[in-house]
Amino acid sequence: MSRHHSSGVSRRAFLRGSGVAAAASAVVTSSVAQDATATTSVVSGKTQITLKVNGKSMTANVEPRTTLLEVLRYQFDLTGAKPVCADGSSGASTVMVDGKPVMANTTLALTVVGKEIRTCESLREDPVTRAFVEYDAQQCGFCTPGFVVAVRAFLDKHPNATEEQIRAGLNGNICRCSTYANILQAVIALVKGE
Repeated sequence: MSRHHSSGVSRRAFLRGSGVAAAASAVVTSSVAQDATATTSVVSGKTQITLKVNGKSMTANVEPRTTLLEVLRYQFDLTGAKPVCADGSSGASTVMVDGKPVMANTTLALTVVGKEIRTCESLREDPVTRAFVEYDAQQCGFCTPGFVVAVRAFLDKHPNATEEQIRAGLNGNICRCSTYANILQAVIALVKGE
């Protein structure tokens, strides 16, 4: 007794079709890889770059794996951004690049050449910094620079944010001392213009 498959495709036809698809994929992948190597240059060893940090042009010697955090802390002596974690999950290394908050410990220095970089050091006289002091929005202070930068970047885009939007907007920063209530009050006061 023979079995009739309702799909009408035999195992042999399926395997033949799969082989053709795999071969076509290999040809396309090969040509894309050749195009990529033809237009991309590989950087190896140390190279000198110029970064625009807090309005100043600064020169650094970096390897391809050097992070922005390493350059800021160890070559430019800007120690506000902190090396709390390796994956950027704490938010302690938050800086602004072209107005957007990024984690300096997961951003390669070579990728921000020609961009505007702002660190917490540029926010010394900013209302955000004053609000953090006034509302006692820090304890150990390790997360504070990252929060200050994140708040400034957030308020630049959402000056009339609601409490719910503030909570969502600062979700990428962690305070291990749990001063979230004070941080939230500081940001709400800034939105209200207090």
